[in-house]
Amino acid sequence: MSDTNSNSDLVGRKIFFLYPTAAVQNRIITELVQQEYEVYIAKNKDKLKKVLRTYPDAIVFIDINEHMPENEWDIWITGLMEAADTKTVSIGIVTPVDDEKIKNKYTTVIKVPCGYTVSKFDLEKATAHILTTLQEINAKGRRKYIRATTDRESNTTINLPLNGNFINGQIRDVSVVGISCTLDGNPSIAKNALLKDIQIKLQTNLLKVEGIVFGTRAEEADTVYVILFTQRIDPEARIKIRKYIQQNLQNKMDFDLNG
Repeated sequence: MSDTNSNSDLVGRKIFFLYPTAAVQNRIITELVQQEYEVYIAKNKDKLKKVLRTYPDAIVFIDINEHMPENEWDIWITGLMEAADTKTVSIGIVTPVDDEKIKNKYTTVIKVPCGYTVSKFDLEKATAHILTTLQEINAKGRRKYIRATTDRESNTTINLPLNGNFINGQIRDVSVVGISCTLDGNPSIAKNALLKDIQIKLQTNLLKVEGIVFGTRAEEADTVYVILFTQRIDPEARIKIRKYIQQNLQNKMDFDLNG
């Protein structure tokens, strides 16, 4: 297993959906993101296979109703499960095809480890089935929250009131529990200071939060501030933060998935 993934028990496993339907994207994937799973959408099986060599402990859910006849999917999936560099990838089927014979083939003959989920009728049930599967294989590892690095993005900023002035800054990374950032002028802020009326901008999302200064660290000429959100954060803000993080990570993964 590569060094990239040797600590997956700590940081969790990447989850790819290959050729998901709109319904799966809008309902199942959205829910997994809100449950703090690291989820990606892939739309090219060959490029995904190359990416999986880098993440050999990844999880892949495939819609066998898309792009190829069933027998060709059998060959592709079996090949993935048997190849030396991808045999540790965990595969599951998520498809609108509700056929007991096909389901039996994948679960008892090909033996995909993440099961066969029908997404045609009851998306709530399908989501629950996938969540149970992910919990059983410890897909999150010991990580509780997904984090995105944002320090090279121009539209991830922070603005907060301090000593009668408004201070601007740049967000370095963000999770649903807090951010790290730099602030113009590197102002002195005491640890555990409560900061109210913080505005954070995540691309097109402008959110208002409050936070507590957890600590600081020096990086070259800058002071990096770690701010944890208080429990008074709007639940809708948490939803938007998770959506932003997923899109941020997807955009980075797309360089490999679409390149």
